[in-house]
Parts: sequence; C-alpha cells; structure tokens
Amino acid sequence: MRTSQNGLAFIKRWEGFVAHAYRDVAGVMTIGYGHTKGFRDGRFGPDAEVSAGAAERLLRKDLAPVESKIDRLVRTRINQNEFDALASFDFNTGALHRATALKLLNAENRIGAAEALTWWNKASVDGRKIEIPGLTRRRAAEADLFLSPPGARRAFKQA
Repeated sequence: MRTSQNGLAFIKRWEGFVAHAYRDVAGVMTIGYGHTKGFRDGRFGPDAEVSAGAAERLLRKDLAPVESKIDRLVRTRINQNEFDALASFDFNTGALHRATALKLLNAENRIGAAEALTWWNKASVDGRKIEIPGLTRRRAAEADLFLSPPGARRAFKQA
C-alpha cells in the first residue's frame, strides 16, 4: 500500500513547509516537510534551502521506506485511513516497529491501537522527555484519521 493524496496532505499539514534548514524542537536539523536524512548523509548543510516542489519530492522519497515498513510489520488487513495514519506516525517518530500501537493492531484491537498512537507525544529537550503540545495534537489527529471509516474525507485541524 502507498500513502494516499489525503495522507500526503495530512503529513504536509502537520510537518509544515520550511524552505531553509532549521533545528526542530528536539534539536534535529530539518528542512522542507520534515526531511532530516540529508543532514545525516551530508547532502544538506546548515545553510540549505529547498523549494516547495523539491520538498514534496523529498517527502515522497522519505515515505517509501515508511510504506515498506508498514507493509512488512502490519499482519492484519488495514484500510487507507489506517495506513495513512501509521505512515504519518512512523514518518514523524520512526518507531512503529516498537510501538504498542502495532502490537494492538496486529491483535485486531484497532481502538487500542489508535489510543496507543497518542502516547508518543514527548520529545527529548535538553536531555529531558517533555510533552510537546503540537505532538499531542498531531497524535490525536492521527488517532482520529486511523479510526475514520474508509473513504471518509477528513478536514484536518491545523497544527
């Protein structure tokens, strides 16, 4: 399965577009729609800039391994909204493989899985895990999307 246009719009809305390199709340160098890999592999430096089109291409490329990961780890049938919510969650956290949400989903407990997504609302800031209000809102929106009926068009709340 692949992230739908609806899912892509959801992720873009939560990540937000930033044309220049910056440090996120956890201190990670980021650009575009949440792209971080280019800083780790040396393609981007601290003065990097991207266009919105280039940022969307980076996002689509960054989502490919996330989509493969979901296909590999989820052992039950899921609908597009569930997939899109998981793609947003894993794109942001990279932690689907160790999340209770995955265990609950594979046990067919969708309501529990959606709730477990909301537990990932903290970031390390100055060496301490603290709740980030934006992550709390994002996780709630991911849970809402996850539980939405297939084909339901969602009006996404602003980050």
